[in-house]
Amino acid sequence: MLRPFRCSMLCVPLLGFFFAVVSSVGKSKVQSEPVNLTKNSRQWTERTLKSLSLGEKVGQMLQVRYYVDYKSFDTFAYKYVRDEVQKYHIGSVVLGMHFDRSGPLRSTPSEAARCINQLQTDSTLPLLIAADVERGVATRLTDVPDFPWPMAFGAADDPKEIEEFGAITARQARAVGINWALAPVADVNSNPANPIINDRSFGEDPEQVGALVAAYIRGARENGILVTAKHFPGQGDTVIDSHLGVPTISGDMAHLEKYELPPFKSAIEAGVDSIMLAHARVPALEPDPERISTISPKVVSGFLIKRLGFKGVVLTDALEMRGITNLYQGQKENPSALAAVDAVKAGDDVIMIPTNLPAAFNAIVNAVKSGEIPESRIDESVLKILAMKAEVGLDKSRLVDVEKAAALAGDPKDMAFAQHVADEAVTLVRNNKLMLPLQKQSQPSSATAPNGKEAANSHDLVVILLAQALEDRNGVAFEQALKNHRPDAKVFQFEGRFSGASVPDVLKAVKEAQQVVVAAYVVHQASQKVVVNGKSEQTYGLEGPSGDLLKQVLTVAPEKTAVVALGSPYLIESFPEIQTYICTYAMASTSEISAVKALFGEIQNHAKLPVALPGVAARSFSLPWPVQKSKDAHSQAPQSR
Repeated sequence: MLRPFRCSMLCVPLLGFFFAVVSSVGKSKVQSEPVNLTKNSRQWTERTLKSLSLGEKVGQMLQVRYYVDYKSFDTFAYKYVRDEVQKYHIGSVVLGMHFDRSGPLRSTPSEAARCINQLQTDSTLPLLIAADVERGVATRLTDVPDFPWPMAFGAADDPKEIEEFGAITARQARAVGINWALAPVADVNSNPANPIINDRSFGEDPEQVGALVAAYIRGARENGILVTAKHFPGQGDTVIDSHLGVPTISGDMAHLEKYELPPFKSAIEAGVDSIMLAHARVPALEPDPERISTISPKVVSGFLIKRLGFKGVVLTDALEMRGITNLYQGQKENPSALAAVDAVKAGDDVIMIPTNLPAAFNAIVNAVKSGEIPESRIDESVLKILAMKAEVGLDKSRLVDVEKAAALAGDPKDMAFAQHVADEAVTLVRNNKLMLPLQKQSQPSSATAPNGKEAANSHDLVVILLAQALEDRNGVAFEQALKNHRPDAKVFQFEGRFSGASVPDVLKAVKEAQQVVVAAYVVHQASQKVVVNGKSEQTYGLEGPSGDLLKQVLTVAPEKTAVVALGSPYLIESFPEIQTYICTYAMASTSEISAVKALFGEIQNHAKLPVALPGVAARSFSLPWPVQKSKDAHSQAPQSR
């Protein structure tokens, strides 16, 4: 039985090609080795490679998506994935999620462990089980610590805490059978308009991001999980989502060296196991606009491997993304086949989620048979992949203890640590000194009629949960924590419309309230150009009815309104009239609880903005948290005009 894995001595060499001298452009350093193997494990990798046919070797380089919410293993959905794994000799799978109208459908740790065990049992060779765990396993599972997004760690800026976060993520992931973390994000979010990185990044300072990336790698690897730095060579200064189009990393070489590359160099020095490529044009490294980094030998073999000295596994981002599929439109041959072959020729080791798996598999096999790709090139990749499997003990055991999975993944101490991290991250950016901290109230509101019913539209505290779209779980922790402090508060929830109330009714309540709190749930998304009063403006979240409502609230009650950004901190760029502004950098339940604590003066941390808010505040800015006010001061709260 494979227990949650603890590694020691991460610098034992594997094979000749795993020795590396990092030529960090002007400075040579020895790379910490990405793989730690015993003599028996090394023998297993070599023996296994020799036993594989060409097709089996190619299959090891392919990665497909799987789920853990199958109702049974006799369903068509599970059998489809199982058959893909078996027919094409798949080497790794990546955990996906299904969605419904309420949002993503996360599974329990026990469900995940049971499914992963079944997949491992049904595969001839042990599988690398990958998952996006950028904010811990809560990214994909429920009943586990709900860590905030990485930018929250950047606000707290404590490498020891992120090292512990990496350790917890590794222990929980290994408990359910996940052995490959598609984290940390090494992108430097230097562009507020970035549509895809945003709060997934630790921040905009390359040195800080590099230090936190290295800390995560240390904590995760020492607790037995493979780690991935992404998205090379850095996707933080783009304005196009690579899921939807082809972005460009437009800086020259000096810019790349100063901003984009330092975190990846730190990751390589820390012994990162794999690096994921960005589907992006990088003119400084590859002048051909049709050769994005994923399929560019200059970027992968020439720069990442030879120039930076990376000897681990190079992983593509999903080949189903338009950032790469758009390049192959109109081709006579199957686009998935062309992309897969080009990726292998560029130096990529693992091909993630090809759009057409049979076409990609057959194209790579045929390219080897025709001599277009040397079989030795395939062997290099497969040996690295097998070494990663041995590193996490898959050469000895591939199953986990399902009965223990829930307890290991939901340790109360880890839950408490996740809340601590969220508390440490909350940042006060603006304070008009008229709102904070809110007063606790244990008695019913003064706006209660003699019959015990609330007087319509008259409340001391009005709270609006505002979003483009909320998941079922969003707002639950916030409202519960708020009601524990202020049972008299009137809470409205708005996703383009109110249920049971009209916008005029809500605005009337806002005008009559003593204080107003807007909890704005802002996902990382593309900023957009909108026309307001005949002028073109850039928006940073909450467009349409949600944005219109926030503007109206800030128009009728600016002084007595506090806005909490749950998610992207850049919201204030679209609403500069905000007078009291708090950033949490995440929509996690822990961040919701932290936001309420901050509103009521229960947080006195030292967090600072990890990114600049142009025209509002510089990076590293924060205001001190105000002390609790007396009831007399509270009674002087501003009234609407």
